Amino acid sequence: MTEVVTLGETMAAFRAEGLVRSAHHAAVSVAGSEGNVAVGLARLGHRVRWVGCVGDDGLGRLVRRTYAAESIDVSCVRVDPHAPTGILVSERRMGGVSTVDYHRRGSAGTLVTESDVVDALACRPQIFHASGITPALGERCAAAVTAGMREARRRGATVTFDVNYRARLWSEEAARQALGPLLGTVDVVIGDSAELAVLVPGADDESRVRALFDLGVSQVVIKQGRLGATAFLPHRSVHAEAFSVPEVDPIGAGDAFVAGYLSGRLERLSLEDQLVRANMLGAFAVSTPGDWEGLPTRDELRLLSGAPGDVVR
Repeated sequence: MTEVVTLGETMAAFRAEGLVRSAHHAAVSVAGSEGNVAVGLARLGHRVRWVGCVGDDGLGRLVRRTYAAESIDVSCVRVDPHAPTGILVSERRMGGVSTVDYHRRGSAGTLVTESDVVDALACRPQIFHASGITPALGERCAAAVTAGMREARRRGATVTFDVNYRARLWSEEAARQALGPLLGTVDVVIGDSAELAVLVPGADDESRVRALFDLGVSQVVIKQGRLGATAFLPHRSVHAEAFSVPEVDPIGAGDAFVAGYLSGRLERLSLEDQLVRANMLGAFAVSTPGDWEGLPTRDELRLLSGAPGDVVR
């Protein structure tokens, strides 16, 4: 039985060893927020389905093959014969800073439909997860997210939403107007303080959280980076400290956090332990290169308890 359905765009990712304009070599992989979450969950042994649209091309086949190899159900991924799979190109610059260019206009990933996601939810998952990136890709994608949330609610699933605000995709005002109407069908909102401020007005986190509760949200999880994370319920809050690890690549850390949190929720861990697992996966993500490549299996979670230089045999 499928436990989680995630909906979103996955692109082919070209990661250059140096500057693209200098014709450096690039490694090819795949990347997408909701797909990253799916990988994190699948590696922990959860049954997860990713829903999206890819082109009928080599890069689309790469996306489907990669996720299938991670034991993710791709049976509901639609292949569009008329649109290409989107591409992102990243470069590592000075000080470890990465820059990313996106080539997604007219791509298959922006053409996901309401029926794509509604059909995928026929499996009656426990959780339906989406992020704010998908609605930012256009009205068609926004309608698919809306339909998915409503259908998931109708089928009794918990709806989780990672704000995942991207300033390059839309303004804060545009995001607020588009995402606000969705909040009445969301159970759990996840984001950092700045992202909550995009969703709702308020002078501080507590006032923003109260505003989200007034809109019908039942839980708010605030990612706080090196300070850990805090989860808010209507009558209490819980905090968990972050794990201290050397930071190699921060990309994908937020998605890893979400995967850990959802895993803990599925296993009915205490709210504090859900945050602990979320922070654990975030630590694995930042300590290895790539969006999702370094995410742990369940057996590997124990590696965080080791000391630097330890050898696990």
